Order: sequence, then C-alpha cells, then structure tokens
Amino acid sequence: MDDELRTRVEREAEKHALLNAVKHESDANVGAVMGPLMGDNPDFREHADAVPGVVGGVVSRVNDLEYAEKRARLEELAPDELAELEAEDEEDEYDLPALPNAEAYDEIRMRCAPNPNGPWHVGHARMPAVIGTYKERYDGWFCVRFDDTDPETKRPDLDAYDAILESVEYLGFSPDAVYRASDRLETYYDHARELIELGGAYTCDLPGEEFSELKNAGKPSPNRDKDPETVRSEFEAMVDGEYESGEIVLRVKTDIEHKNPALRDFVAFRMVDTPHPREEASEYRCWPMLDFQSGIDDHLIGITHIIRGIDLQDSAKRQQFVYDYFDWEYPEVVHWGHVQLDAYDVKMSTSTIKELIEAGELDGWDDPRAPTLASLERRGIRGEAITSAMVELGTSTSDVDLAMSAIYAANRDLIDEEADRRFLVRDGVSLPLAGSPPAEATPLLHPDHEARGTRTIPAGDAVLLEEEDLPAREDRVWLKGLGCFQYTRDALQYTGEEIEVVREGDVDVVHWVPASESVPVRMRTMEGDVSGRAEPDVADLEPDEVVQFERIGFARIDDIDGDEVVAYYAHP
Repeated sequence: MDDELRTRVEREAEKHALLNAVKHESDANVGAVMGPLMGDNPDFREHADAVPGVVGGVVSRVNDLEYAEKRARLEELAPDELAELEAEDEEDEYDLPALPNAEAYDEIRMRCAPNPNGPWHVGHARMPAVIGTYKERYDGWFCVRFDDTDPETKRPDLDAYDAILESVEYLGFSPDAVYRASDRLETYYDHARELIELGGAYTCDLPGEEFSELKNAGKPSPNRDKDPETVRSEFEAMVDGEYESGEIVLRVKTDIEHKNPALRDFVAFRMVDTPHPREEASEYRCWPMLDFQSGIDDHLIGITHIIRGIDLQDSAKRQQFVYDYFDWEYPEVVHWGHVQLDAYDVKMSTSTIKELIEAGELDGWDDPRAPTLASLERRGIRGEAITSAMVELGTSTSDVDLAMSAIYAANRDLIDEEADRRFLVRDGVSLPLAGSPPAEATPLLHPDHEARGTRTIPAGDAVLLEEEDLPAREDRVWLKGLGCFQYTRDALQYTGEEIEVVREGDVDVVHWVPASESVPVRMRTMEGDVSGRAEPDVADLEPDEVVQFERIGFARIDDIDGDEVVAYYAHP
C-alpha cells in the first residue's frame, strides 16, 4: 500500500470510526467500520488484506479520545454526516431503521421463508440476521417457514431443511416456530374453495401462451365467466389429481385491464406431475403458487412485517387482491436490494454451487472455495461476525456490496483474544544453524496475555523459513523467540545480539519452524490447498480450536489426518 492510498484509508477510516463512536457514545468497533468504509470506497477492496491493519490503528487512536473530542473531530471532518446523525429521532442500537408502524402492534411477528432447495450461501444470511435482530429489538417473534411448494423447478433437498435450521442457529438465533408449507396443503385448498365461493377464482384450461396473449391485450380468458359450480367441480378434480401438468390452473380474478400485466388474473394453483421428495407430501399433485401460499400463511401465522427483495414488489400487489377478497389487512412490507459479495470466484447461487459439487469441482458445501455458510463455519468464522456485517448493510432498496473484509474484521474482534499464536512455514527453505544458538525458543502463546504462558519450540540443527523471509547474503534476521542470525556460508550464524537491533529497524523479525521436528500441515484456503510445516505442538491441538499462524492469519484446526494436521484458513 503506497503512502497516498494509506493516507486516504486513514482519513476515511477516521471519519467512519468517529461516526460509529459518536452514534453509540462508546468505543468504535473495527468490524462496524469496515462495512461502510469498503462500501463507500470500492477501490480499497483490492487491498483488502492490508486495509484492516490500517483501520485497526485508526480505531485505536479514535478510542483514546474522550466523547467530546470525538464529536469535535467529527464536526471538523464531516459536519454534514454529524448533523444527519444528530437529527435522527432516536439512536438506533441495532444499526437498523425502525420498522414501519411498529408501535401499532402488540407483538412484532416476522418470518424467514427459505426455499429448501439446498444449504445456504452467504447472501441467505441477511434475512435471519436482520429478522433476528429486529426480534431482539422489539422483543418480538419470528418463525422459519419452508416455502417448499415447488416439487419440480426448485425441488426441495431433503438435507437442506436441517442444514438451514442449523445455519439460523449458527448466526445466533432460535426461531419461535418452524413450518413446512408442504404440510399445509389442505389449508390452502380450504382457502381456495372459499375464494371460489367469493367469486374470486376460476379454473382455466387455456394454454399458457394463449392466455398470455389475451392478458397482454387486456382481454379475459373465456373461462373467466364459468359458473361457480363448474369451477368448484374442476378444482376438486385438480385436488384429486385428475389432471396432468399444464392441463389446467386455478386463477385469481384481479383486474384484467390492470396497468401492470403481471397482476392480471395470476395463477394460484397448478398441476405438478413430479412427486414431492417428502414422503408426507408425495401424493399431492395440485400445488399452490408461492404468492398464494405465502399470502395465506402470512395471515394465518399473524405476520406483522415482511422483508423481501425489491424485485418482489409485484408479490405484495398480487397478494393484496387475495387479502381484499377475504377482507384481511395486509402486513407492513420492507423492500430491500440484493447483496453482492466480493472475494469469491464461485457465483453466489445455490444451483451453481450444487452443479460444481456434482461435477467434483468443489468437495462439498463446506469447501473453503464455496461462498456458503457451511464453508465460513468450517473456516472458523463466527456466525455473530456474519450477523454483524449483514445488519450493517441496513435495509436500503439499492443493491448493496458486502466486502468479506467486513466479516473478517468483525470475526477478528471476536477471536483475537482467545486465539493462541503458532508458527507455520509454507513451502519452507531449510537452513542449518551455526554459532551455538539457544536450544529452544519459548515465545508467548499470546502477546497480550503473558499469564497464559509460553510454548516451547526446539531449534534443532536447522530451521525452515518462508522463501520471501530469506535475508540477503551477509544480512541479519531475527528468528522470533530465538535470536539474531546472520546469513553467511549457506547457514544462519547466531550473533547473540540483543533485541535493540530490531527496535532500531536494522533487522527484520520472521517466524520459523524446526526442520526436523516440525509437523506437516495442509491448510485449506479459498485459493486451494497450501502445504506447510508447523511448530511441533500444533499436532496436539484439538479440532475446532482456532489459532493465529503468526504473520499469516487465523485458522481453524479441522482434523489430524495421520501425521498431517488439516487446518482451514479463516482470514488475515
């Protein structure tokens, strides 16, 4: 990072750190700063590895100021942003806008309604993160409702039901109830029958293309004026499975001349020949469309607020026709834009990820190269960090960019204190030691917690260094915890010099491992597997333990496979 870029990063980071600190009248948080910083400055993203270190220093300096000093500095740097902040009616503890008309409801009730066609990718985390946070804010209620009424196009994956619930728990939330729409077919049928009695639906056997031509011209289907008895009879035949796929549908009567053709007499039920994968629902052939099923469920479950994508605005309008027939009050709706994710080569799409797994290009849903929650969890990233980053995005109707560096910064705040330090050398170069160096090094397990103790690393006769850490001939290098060495005569000659040579800036400090007693490590990363060797005690670590490989980054110990330690890289 050059000096000009560093200056820009420091200036922008200071502004966002001050905004965060003044807003909450507390210390700024690196994770909370990274999201808006990277969102406002997309050109910083190519330097994502270096930016968090700069931001950490800025946040530390901001946090040394008193509140009055923070406010005064913010007024100097960003007076407009400060004025906007202070003009807010009330401080938002959760970094989210207040729900519309929340005060009008005795209890806020929300739903997360996934299609269980596969485990979740990172973008899916936004809904439960925001809904769960709103639940905490309003002491409300939320459910997970599996909208699994499409046995064919978005065919449910039987393993995904539990995987999704586990992801909700991973993000830090427990739903108050769990529903499966495929268990509720009879309820939807009953409401369809009632809608038919109200004159709000009719059976239609026109081919889809023919109906579309009439609809786009604002002309009704000839089926629209069928007598109620015929409609009832044909719908019961649909329920009994007497028609084949594409032969007949049940349509909701709306306004055939509505200015938006997408709202004209939309389909409520259709026939599907493919059996549902759940045994309990496998006999059904007449399936509701999502807009009908979801609209009925939202009312019956008592949902007060719905959050959905801006691209689904027509859904609310279609459902409003059904609500009007039943004389129901429609829930409050918040529309938001899509989340776009950086850092991954794999598209954030359930179907794409599934295809890559089936083709053998990914090892599974928790492959570190996959943009999935299972992958992040296996890498040692806390669900709380993902939730924090998602909440920071707010509920804007614009598409928003999520920088993985924001998740990493939030996770670093959570794990740094507890993660012991270890040495790992990747593709190391072996050099013999000379000059009677110490027999072993005893560096601290954590530099900020001396009471936690030290670990013992035998030096042996030779050490491994990363190639980029090799000093030039006759130059000196400080092997961390062991001492100062000069690279001469194809060996590292111990000089016995004191730490002052490092403090004076003349000698670089590098990590190392003993050549003979180190343990092999396979570190799985987003770019592929990396081979290396670690200090001996790494072989004694337990799976799920998170460590920081010094000067490399945090990693979660996954397994001990024979003599090899398998670790999953989290982030710098």
